[in-house]
Amino acid sequence: MTTAEELLADPELVESGWDLEPIVEGSGEAGVERLLDDALQRGGAFAQRYAGQVATLDAAGLREAMLDLAGILELVDRAGSYAMLRFTTDTADPARGALLQRVQERGTTLETQLLFFELEWAALEDERAEALLTGDADLEFCAHHLRSARRYRPHLLSEAEERVMAEKSLAASAAWSRLFSEQISAVRVSLDGDEIPLDVALSNGLSPDADLRRRTAEAVSRALQPGLRTRAFIFNTLVYDKSVDDRLRGYPHWLAARNLANEASDESVMALITAVRGRYDIPQRWYRLKAKLLGLDRLRDYDRSATVATHEPLFSYAQARDLVLDTYTSFSPEAGELARRFFTERRIDAPVRENKRGGAFCASVYGVAPYVMLNYTARRRDVLTIAHELGHGLHFALAQGQGVFHQGTPLTVAETASVFGETLVFERLLAAAGDERERLELLSGRIDDAVATVFRQIAMNRFEHLVHTRRRDQGELSVDDLSQAWVESQAEMLGDAVEITEGYHSWWSYIPHFINTPGYVYAYAYGQLLALSVYGRYRELGPEFAPRYLELLRAGGSRSPEQLGEIVGIDLSDPGFWDSGLRLVDEQLLAAEALAAQTGSA
Repeated sequence: MTTAEELLADPELVESGWDLEPIVEGSGEAGVERLLDDALQRGGAFAQRYAGQVATLDAAGLREAMLDLAGILELVDRAGSYAMLRFTTDTADPARGALLQRVQERGTTLETQLLFFELEWAALEDERAEALLTGDADLEFCAHHLRSARRYRPHLLSEAEERVMAEKSLAASAAWSRLFSEQISAVRVSLDGDEIPLDVALSNGLSPDADLRRRTAEAVSRALQPGLRTRAFIFNTLVYDKSVDDRLRGYPHWLAARNLANEASDESVMALITAVRGRYDIPQRWYRLKAKLLGLDRLRDYDRSATVATHEPLFSYAQARDLVLDTYTSFSPEAGELARRFFTERRIDAPVRENKRGGAFCASVYGVAPYVMLNYTARRRDVLTIAHELGHGLHFALAQGQGVFHQGTPLTVAETASVFGETLVFERLLAAAGDERERLELLSGRIDDAVATVFRQIAMNRFEHLVHTRRRDQGELSVDDLSQAWVESQAEMLGDAVEITEGYHSWWSYIPHFINTPGYVYAYAYGQLLALSVYGRYRELGPEFAPRYLELLRAGGSRSPEQLGEIVGIDLSDPGFWDSGLRLVDEQLLAAEALAAQTGSA
């Protein structure tokens, strides 16, 4: 039998890696400098031409200015993407860190050059701005972006103040975020005589071996201790920094800025959070059932992700690739071909490596192509991760025609394609299941993912809420304070179905979203429930749904989330929308409960 170690030593996986040279036209670091030089030169000319003149522009003049601005932003994005992607695969390399810092510093210089434009645009009277945007179809490439930018009017400072905020960001949030990333990438978990990366250790939580899960969890908790106070200080500093920003900009609460960026109203976000917290019975029912499936009286925190499969299959990198590509192609040949190009054009970095950032992501690069990072460990979950990240990649690739201003989407919509693609592959695996027991095992993994993406993310949102509000009310929070907030938010979701061990109290300290993107996590729940509803539409309509779905992805961020939903027949304004998505998760749980009874597994 082929082991995971043998699969991970496969040259096809080991030798896979990014070819980043297309981003800089084959010029390496020199290409980064050239891109930045060009961007700064064009940025200076742009400022000289348009500073103080935005209010005088007619529609044709505004279009010309926005095209110039798009070209500048593409240059700096390519430089930044190259530096970031290189740093991601080896966060301990001083040269890569220095390049990233240099790009960020020069990018900040450019940002301060261009600040005037957004401020002057926001200062226009509403009637004047709307007349410009509705009077010329040639502005469609940037119209939604310009309308969205005006939503920030109440929160913008003077140009001089905005310059100071931009200049100081590198010595504040960006610097602390980089330090956190370097610290976590350097964590090594001592297990059975080996020193392994944190991500590899955490993947043991999927193991059917209860003793291995326990030993790994204890080892992870020990590994997190040495830098815990430092990471708590980083977290405190960034939370305070955000509170200062929010106060200066007049945001009424800690999540308001994130909601604005997500084009989501405070009311709709609270409706989502309230709806999910109101169905915490779903994860609690699942964890009670899962304990029976695992032969345990009660789960401990480190048992939650354990597979219930008795012989979970392993997948070589080639097998995973072929399965995902065939699934995408069956849904849409165009989608399959775009996904295939990630492999043929070397836009995936897959193997686990020393000092490589953990997790997985897909990064768009304006004017070039998206890139995917994985940490492939040959498990079935990794197959679904490939499908997930290639969903992002498909979204970015199809929306590339929208240009710099509209290629990206709000975070609340950004998970739609990834979860949809993951669901396609899951259904393929489910259809190939040999018997009811295997179907139960697959469905169990899917419920695990839904619980992690919907309910756990909302629990983490509550953790952030407690931290941000208590930091503002009480001052700096100790490690114990942060751990208490973590346990409090997790216990609400887990109820009495899961025992929270002492070691788990510090596990908040390795999660990058709290550091890099405050308030981000609820978007996972939003995106998951939205994607489930989109997939429900696919089940209703069959093959005729594919063109509508691709149209949705091609639209990128050129419309509001509500308007994007309309393309595929989804009404995001319906107050009961979240309940319908949660019912789909409940249906999966009911199916698992029925299968468990049929197979005598619980």
